[in-house]
Amino acid sequence: MEENADGLTIGGLADAAGVNVETIRYYQRKGLMYLPQRAYGSIRRYAASDLGRVRFIKASQRLGFSLEEVGELLKLEDGTHCQEASKLASGKLLDVRDRLANLQRIEKALSQLVERCSAAYGSVKCPLISSLRDT
Repeated sequence: MEENADGLTIGGLADAAGVNVETIRYYQRKGLMYLPQRAYGSIRRYAASDLGRVRFIKASQRLGFSLEEVGELLKLEDGTHCQEASKLASGKLLDVRDRLANLQRIEKALSQLVERCSAAYGSVKCPLISSLRDT
């Protein structure tokens, strides 16, 4: 549909991008997308570039960027600010690594608690519940 994306209504844009109409409106309220002008007595029409912008936003979000960070990336969208984009991505990478480390710690703690639950034969007191109460 991309080759025929010019002149889409907001519903057509949302369908082509695989999002809800309210998502497009939300992006507009957040300043991530522009509201196109209405032709006199007509409805707003979106261009192929708008479809590309929605796809850019969604791809950025899938990589873990917040909408605020996506806004920063959109300012660099012309491709001539590679160093600034790299700096943003490096910060995101550190954040992802921190979250992975936290998730690994959580996994280890839960695994140990589950093992303790399995080993507590005949015990009235649940080690998992007891551990959570003690924290």
